[in-house]
Amino acid sequence: MRSIWNGSISFGLVSIPVKMYSATDSAAAVSFVQIHEKDGGRIRYRKVCELDGEEVSQDEIGKGYQAASDMIVPLTDADLAQLPLPTAKTLTILAFVDASDIDPLQMDKAYYLGANGPSAAKPYVLLRDALVHHQKVAIGKVALRNRETLAMLRVHDDAIVMHALLWPDQIRSPAGLAPKENVQIRDNELTLAETLMDSLGELDQGELHDDYRDAVEELVTAKLEGGEPAVPSEGPRRGGKVIDLMAALEDSVRAAQQERGGDEEEGAGASVTRLRGKAPAKASGTAGKKAAAEKAAPAKKGAAKKTASAKKSDAKKTAPAEKGASAEKGAAKKTATAKKTPAKKTASRRKAG
Repeated sequence: MRSIWNGSISFGLVSIPVKMYSATDSAAAVSFVQIHEKDGGRIRYRKVCELDGEEVSQDEIGKGYQAASDMIVPLTDADLAQLPLPTAKTLTILAFVDASDIDPLQMDKAYYLGANGPSAAKPYVLLRDALVHHQKVAIGKVALRNRETLAMLRVHDDAIVMHALLWPDQIRSPAGLAPKENVQIRDNELTLAETLMDSLGELDQGELHDDYRDAVEELVTAKLEGGEPAVPSEGPRRGGKVIDLMAALEDSVRAAQQERGGDEEEGAGASVTRLRGKAPAKASGTAGKKAAAEKAAPAKKGAAKKTASAKKSDAKKTAPAEKGASAEKGAAKKTATAKKTPAKKTASRRKAG
């Protein structure tokens, strides 16, 4: 790795000699060149003076500051060297803050800082371990490429990383971008959205790769070999206007569970509950009617059984009552018979006398 800056970190009265290395590689990204469609010739840009129209070489190019739309003030390297810029070769630490205090919008390019020489080893490790133990990041200023910039120092894999930060006035305000309508989010919608977030699982950095770059390389290889590039199959269409937010969330949860194999394990993943009072989808309308009919049928059968049992119970209760009435009638008949018999006997005795 080639260093792009040599300087030191100023940590109070401690000075740590360091070298700066680029932490990212943009060469792996897909890039195209411009060509002339007629003959395939490469399109080149040349530096031309707009006054005389002549091409200018690099050693004839200087610096200028555009003070107005029609006024440019020439500045030489000597002029810039005389500026009071203590951060030209020194990264001065101003404060130590929590990482959460830095808005990610401010983060720009990242650099590795390595110890420059054996004498820098101990103070370098001291600053690194202090950042880890205190759970802080360092905020400072440094001059890079003829401009002063904010910098944030943190620890990554035992190395100190410097993030160039944008100045606060370089961050644009998002005012007016959020929906102006009074949008009401229900609890079950928020719960389902959180369920979808959990269903997507954790991120494996090793599985991340640039699919577009792979597709471009395959296309270029096919053209070099004189063949026709394979036509990629169309995947599921994503995006578009959201018609039913809950249905989209439910489908997303199911898709995430299937990708993770969550459907194979009982109880794994999240359950999806349809909103009360919400009309079911057309595709499930027939199934819903059948299910309702099946639920209604057992209910009717149960009601019929209860009615029959009630009738039998009433019949059983009526039977003893009828028996009691018959017994009373029998007793009345016996009493009447008994009364008639003594009367007959008295009449016979009178005739005999």
